[in-house]
Amino acid sequence: MLALQKILKHTDLLIGAGMLVIVSMLILPLPHWVLDVGLVVAITMSVIILLTAVNVKDPLQFSIFPSLLLVTTLFRLSLSIAATKLILSTGDAGHVIRTFGEFVLGGDFIVGFITFVILMIVQYIVITQGATRVSEVVARFTLDAMPGKQMAIDADLAAGLIDEGQARSRRKAVENEADFYGSMDGASKFVKGDAIASILIILVNIIGGFAVGFSRGEGDITTILSTYAMLSVGEGLVSNIPALLISTSSALLVTRSGQDSAMGGVVIGQVFGQPRVLLSTAGALTLFAFIPGFPTLIFLGVAGVLAVVARIGQDNPGMMQDVGKEEEAPVAAPPVPQSTGPETVMPLVGVDALEIEVGYSLTKLADSRVGGDLPERVAATRRQIATELGFVMPTVRIRDSALLAPNEYAIRVRGEEVARGSADPDALMAISSGAVVGPVMGAPAKEPVFGLDAFWIDPGLRGTAEANGYTVVEPAAMVATHLAETVKAMAAELLSRQDVAALVENAKQVNETVVTELIPGVVQLGDVQKVLQHLLRERVPVRDMVTILETMADYAGRVKDNEQLGEMVRSALTRTITRQYADDFDRLHCLTLEPGLERTLQEGVQQTAGGLMLALEPSVQQRLLEGVQAQFESAVAEGHSPVLLCSAHVRLALRKLLERHVPQLPVMAYNEVAAKADVEFVGQVSGVAMAA
Repeated sequence: MLALQKILKHTDLLIGAGMLVIVSMLILPLPHWVLDVGLVVAITMSVIILLTAVNVKDPLQFSIFPSLLLVTTLFRLSLSIAATKLILSTGDAGHVIRTFGEFVLGGDFIVGFITFVILMIVQYIVITQGATRVSEVVARFTLDAMPGKQMAIDADLAAGLIDEGQARSRRKAVENEADFYGSMDGASKFVKGDAIASILIILVNIIGGFAVGFSRGEGDITTILSTYAMLSVGEGLVSNIPALLISTSSALLVTRSGQDSAMGGVVIGQVFGQPRVLLSTAGALTLFAFIPGFPTLIFLGVAGVLAVVARIGQDNPGMMQDVGKEEEAPVAAPPVPQSTGPETVMPLVGVDALEIEVGYSLTKLADSRVGGDLPERVAATRRQIATELGFVMPTVRIRDSALLAPNEYAIRVRGEEVARGSADPDALMAISSGAVVGPVMGAPAKEPVFGLDAFWIDPGLRGTAEANGYTVVEPAAMVATHLAETVKAMAAELLSRQDVAALVENAKQVNETVVTELIPGVVQLGDVQKVLQHLLRERVPVRDMVTILETMADYAGRVKDNEQLGEMVRSALTRTITRQYADDFDRLHCLTLEPGLERTLQEGVQQTAGGLMLALEPSVQQRLLEGVQAQFESAVAEGHSPVLLCSAHVRLALRKLLERHVPQLPVMAYNEVAAKADVEFVGQVSGVAMAA
């Protein structure tokens, strides 16, 4: 036993050595007894493979089959080549081949050869060709269905139906299924090639054996042909019986679908589990029994057996369907401890990072059984946020709430409501695009994200609304868009240390040096979190983690304030920031500050416990806000999406002042404008009104 365990620890070496032996058999001559042992081993392996294919409950339980098929095919071909060398050189190929040849030929090599040809036709045309075609189709459809399966997993994860561990397990199962059927598609080509090679080998054996025997003077033409035909047909049968069994196993694996038990139980349950069908068949066989010339007793005997089976099925409904299914032992539920400690309320104090609560009328949006696609749209939103901001949006839990109106929904961040809206689950929202050419019939509404005028319309009016210039969206799409904008606005709050650790670990795979240099020797993970939150607070993407970490490594030794360090990082992301606000023609529409006003603001910048702030008199601050608001509205009226340009010293403090009053206006420093950007000034905030 110990010796066997030691051997099993080195199975990889044994398999490698076995492959070398198989390859050597293609070159070196084999004794007769070694060939006999090899042929018996080949037959044994084919029987084991066939029985395994029949008894596995899921084809993936036999995922090694494609590789095993290659090994067994190579093993059989090496035996065929070794047998060919023995047949042509000695006129003998061992006991196994001679016995098979004599048994099949029965004294007539022509009959035996025809029998072998029929066997090859069955294997090549019926089984091999069919299995190859099924493998191709199954592989194609499995690969085509893979994105949909992945999206379904993401949707279940986003809806909170499964956790991360279950999602990873299901994704792995989908990948394994695609890999298996893709491998089976390629492995079926080995089966096809093996069948063709067998036909060619037997022809070579017969023709070559006849030529060798005739040249050696081993007898007349009939004797020579009979001897070598017997050996050739025997070798062909010994080689192709295992090939036939393995090709049948391949066909069984790729044609199984929707089975959750071994094949035997499924066959009995589905074929013999219909008593009415069996009785009808028994009646038909009884009629055939009385046709003149037919074997009456045989037909009546088979009909009687079917009638008995049908009777048993009628008396015991469901018995046939249960054949082959394993009985599951009832699992007793573990006793619930009646604890009175604080752990009894711990599950109640946890909150989800993101939640969508819906009224009972909107629950159909999240129910896939009635066509709801809100979980899929939430999953798409997660991918969108990751692409735009480089921030992994937390899992969103969707649940109903009796506290909401039937058509209301609420978005919660860490248990607190941050946004609310309403939707009509049976209608579509037609949003005014600003270029409406005609009215549309519907209930007036407001688009919840940007506050645009809209109507809830009947789905049948979609074409009319779009033709009149409205943008038409489904209620689930509107909720997902509202969620996306909420997450973008609150990304800094949602970014946890766990998320930062994952981002840093991902960056470590690209640039390990900067990560090991920076963390934890220079800064802690919490400092990186503060810098990333500083960027996300103004929707600056954090996808380029390598640049962010390298910039922090450059300045963290001298700059200890995380806000100032975040400003240094912003200056390293000029292309990213500029692209965020430039139009399709790389034009950046800018508002500027009058030089005198900017000097006044620079003098008012002060370092406080809350960071950089602008210390201005209330009246001066009010006139500043009014001037910025007026210039911003003027630029928007002209069709621009402006940004406010100022010096780097003023930018952060000015942004803090404006974010509560003009939150739509981004503030950029001069050094944050990319060199290739085309800057167009569309307004200037004057300092005349600032005079005391």
